[in-house]
Parts: sequence; C-alpha cells; structure tokens
Amino acid sequence: MEKTETYCVKINLPGGVISAGDLYEILQIAENAGAATISVGNRQQLYFCIPQNRLEDLELGMLKSAINYEINNDQFPNIISSYVTDNIFNTESWLKEGVYKDIFDLFNFQPELKVNMVDKHQTFVPFFSGNFNFISSDLSNYWYLYIRFPKTNDLYCWPCLVYSDDIPAFCKTAQGVILGSRELFYDQPESNFDLFYEKVNTSNKFVNQQIAEPLKLPDFSLPYYEGFNKYLNGKYWLGIYRRNELFPIAFLKDICSLCLKTRVGQLYTTPWKSFLIKGINEADRKDWGFILNNYRINVRHAANELNWQLENLCKKSLELKKQLVREFEEYDLRTYRLCFAIKMQPKTGLLASIVIKKTKAGLFDILHTRDFNPNSKDFVVYKENLSANTLGRSLIELCDFYHGLLSDSNMLLLQDAGAEKENHIETVELYQCKNCLSIYDKSYGDQFNNVPVGIEFKNIENYICPVCESTADCFMAIKKQVHAI
Repeated sequence: MEKTETYCVKINLPGGVISAGDLYEILQIAENAGAATISVGNRQQLYFCIPQNRLEDLELGMLKSAINYEINNDQFPNIISSYVTDNIFNTESWLKEGVYKDIFDLFNFQPELKVNMVDKHQTFVPFFSGNFNFISSDLSNYWYLYIRFPKTNDLYCWPCLVYSDDIPAFCKTAQGVILGSRELFYDQPESNFDLFYEKVNTSNKFVNQQIAEPLKLPDFSLPYYEGFNKYLNGKYWLGIYRRNELFPIAFLKDICSLCLKTRVGQLYTTPWKSFLIKGINEADRKDWGFILNNYRINVRHAANELNWQLENLCKKSLELKKQLVREFEEYDLRTYRLCFAIKMQPKTGLLASIVIKKTKAGLFDILHTRDFNPNSKDFVVYKENLSANTLGRSLIELCDFYHGLLSDSNMLLLQDAGAEKENHIETVELYQCKNCLSIYDKSYGDQFNNVPVGIEFKNIENYICPVCESTADCFMAIKKQVHAI
C-alpha cells in the first residue's frame, strides 16, 4: 500500500455483499469525513481516503453506526466468496444465497488470515488466493479445503471434505495454530503439513467426509462483467467498472437510493474491483440509465481492459496497466481466456494466467502458469529483467504463443476425431461481440432475438447482443474449423 498524506480507510464486506441501506450509510460517513470517491479492493473490500484533519469526523460516524474499519492497515483481510456469481455466472450448484449467509453469520471473529469460499463451477472469483481456500464439492454442504500458509505459494489439500457449519470454527482453530507457531507455519520456505493437521485436529471434532474424487479445476474463462445483462425471470444485472478504479460517492449514493426505491436489496463487490447489482426490473432500466448518463459512466470497456488484477491503491500498477492496455489495443490483441496481474510488491497473493512481477532492481519478470489457468499454482518464467517499455511487446508475443497452442490443440482434436469417424473439416464463419465475446452462429440462430436457425448475420436487421446488448456493428467475423459429418 502506497504512502499518502491522507488516511486510507478500509471496510470489509464479508463475502463481497452489502445491503443498499448499509452501503449508503458508509458512503455518507465517508463523505462527511472529506472523501469524494470509493474504490473496491481485490478481496471485495471498500477503500476510501480522507484528509488527516477529518479523522475525528470519521471516528464519530463509525462509532455511531457500529462499523468495523481499519486505517492505513490490513490486519483483518476480507472474507471473499463467489456469492456474486450466483444465478448469473453459474446456476448448477447447491451453493446458494442461504448457504453463504449462514456461514457468514457463524463467523464470530475477524479472521487475520485470508479466507476464500468459492463455487467450483465458476471462474470469476479466484480459487486459491486465500490461506484457507474452501471450494464446493459435489456433495451438498461439503467443501474441499486447500491450505496455503501465509507468505508462501505451496498448496496443501486437506485430506477430507469440510462441512459448511464447521468452516468458521475451523478457520479460528487453524488461524490460532498458524499464528501461535509462526516459526513453523508463517513465511517459512517449508512447513510440516502433517504436524499442522495434527495440531488443528487436537481436541476438535469437525464433521468430515471422505474425498471421493479429487477436485478438477474448470477451464478458465473470465465472463464479461460489465453493463446491463439479462438473466433469470426477465431480470437484469448491471456491472460497473471504472478505469481509474474510483467510484464517485455521489454516484454510488444515487445508486443506493434507486436500489431502495426499486426494492433491489443488495449490491456486490467483485475481485475485479467493480460493483455488480442484481434483480433490476425491465421497467426500471430507464432510471438506471439516467444515473449512468448523469455521471457519464461508461459501461462498454474492452474485454482486455477488464481482465487485470492489481494491488490495492497502487498508482504505479494502474499506470503500467494503462500503458499496456494501450499497446494491446494498438496491436488489436486477442486476450480471450487470459488474465493478467501486476505485482509491485512480493508475496501479495495476486493470481493470474500471466504475472508481471517487479524485481528488486526495478525491472520486470513475466511469468505464466503452465496451463495458463490462473487457478493453477505451477508458474513458468517466460522472460526476465525487462524494462517497462519492453513489457508490451513481450506480452503480445506471449499471448500470440498461447493462442497458437490453442489452435494446435484444436487441430489435433479435429484430426483425432477425423481419424475415428472418417469425416472432413470445413471452415465456418461466426460473428463475435468484441465487448463481451459472445458468438452468433447461424447453426443455432438466436432465440433471444427471435432469429431462426440458418439466418446469415448480415441479413439480420437491428441485431442486439443477447448478453451485453451491443449493436451489430460491435460484432466481428471470425473463422472456426469444424467437422462436417
């Protein structure tokens, strides 16, 4: 965290969810203490800065509202969760709103270590950026658990599944073991996991289930998380991202007021430093549009600008990202299924497909996970000791290399299938939205736009993207090789 002449205030939102009324109260306190903007952290927490001479105003407001906060400190990391993805980025899991809330309510302490609770069917919220990483299993109310000791990269799989109601008690016990034996488990090059397992289980009777099969990581694909999007029962969700990572308090207050007026109960923060609102009625869309227009809020950023993880409140990371995104756009680079992290400080816990890591000499190393899945921990060094000005070219080369691997892999699959079925390969033309990457394929048509199967894209009048509602001129023709039976 960079030093400033102001106080930096952090407020945790367990699981990345908050009611509209509670958020409005926080915004009012921040504004009364001299803050003008709010930002979201990569653990779904809130940050804002106030002048040093307004500290008393802040403390009085927080005391009256009984809000926990930290100033220029991060002793208590926020509990992050994939609650935000429920019903929009995945719908097939037993892990629903009530389960999340029940677990949050059982935390009777503030964790000093990082706790992640994620659904294994989604890839929007990182799996392993915590110290205690709970990942849903196929068995209802049971979780895989992966331990990452603080300030290390090694992951240890807990040998049994953990029951939902035991998660808070387990975290409290395990945290006590780690912090009580720092010389064994905190920032150590090697840790004895068997000893840790023994210490945690001493005098504790947690409900466990045998692991029937190991966790299988899903293929990574970052969903387009911005703009108005239709989902269940004709409702909409709205994702809001800001290029400078700062949200005007006045804007957010109007958002909260409209939520209360239209009975939208909750807002969500994301690990990608954005806000998301679910449950918007079609009849109210014009009111939401009015607020976005009034504050000149852009909700059509390119996908390659949304897939970045940066350290919190780090201006140097933000400036470097802006430079690299400009280079990507000039090259017209495809970054689909990739995400990037910039680490100016060591051991920050940021995960990505491709990591740009600052060295002690002020240069940069580029690393990537072996399979380019950000939830993997097996990193490969691509290039070392690069200047900031040469990073863009090397990253472009790496992205081209990755998509070459994908093409080679797809061709091998096609060849294998062809050998078995004795059919041939043909090239078809698809149309892809450059904003959200959704695809129109005439072989399937588009039920949302009432387009029947077989209609050429160029023959559709007034086409609207069913995902992000971009117009037809935002679609690009792409080629795909498929088998013709």
